[in-house]
Amino acid sequence: MVGMVGVVGEDNSSSLPQWLPILLGEKFFTPCLLHSSNSKRNEKTFFCLRCCSAICFSCFSSHRSHALLQIRRYVYHEVIRLGDAQKLLNCSLVQPYTTNSAKVIFLQHRRGKRRALRGGGSGNLCITCFRTLQCPYLFCSLSCKINHKTEITNKKHNNSDHLPPPSTPEETAATPAAIKLVKKKRSCVKSLATVLCQPRCFPVVSDITTVVNRRKGVPQRSPLL
Repeated sequence: MVGMVGVVGEDNSSSLPQWLPILLGEKFFTPCLLHSSNSKRNEKTFFCLRCCSAICFSCFSSHRSHALLQIRRYVYHEVIRLGDAQKLLNCSLVQPYTTNSAKVIFLQHRRGKRRALRGGGSGNLCITCFRTLQCPYLFCSLSCKINHKTEITNKKHNNSDHLPPPSTPEETAATPAAIKLVKKKRSCVKSLATVLCQPRCFPVVSDITTVVNRRKGVPQRSPLL
């Protein structure tokens, strides 16, 4: 009875499906305003992916050709079957639970006690709300995973906005700072070449002849007695 649309590749696009934030913000198991007279079937337990709205069982006649997602209850919280969710989203790393022989995942994180994040603590925690999880899962609900992904995307956008615009080689060469840097490098290279090419010997004396023919003095004969 409930139709499902094709697989939406969450990893293939950075943007989320249009209906997903609306699904996470809807209130289910509340009376439908269009069918308030029928108390047995007026609870909103379905979500129309085409109209992006929560509907009740009596609304099927106007959504007959639309793709619908059934919302269920588990420990007083809204859940969807993992098999239905995997046809629409990438539900990896979201911890599933078993109810009525079927695996389900929570739409929203559950209120209650959370384990404090400690340096020496052990156990696996949800990286968004710090609820205790089984390994190797990282999120306790679909909303925790979506919030984490949105936060990472916003940080990437903010970091890219603060980066300076890339400059071309022509622009870099034309700037006075670049010209000054090139001159400085050339001067350093020239000074280094001069030092390396100097002969490693003693200083050369200008008067070579004096050094070669240098004597102690004019010899003198002793006087004859």
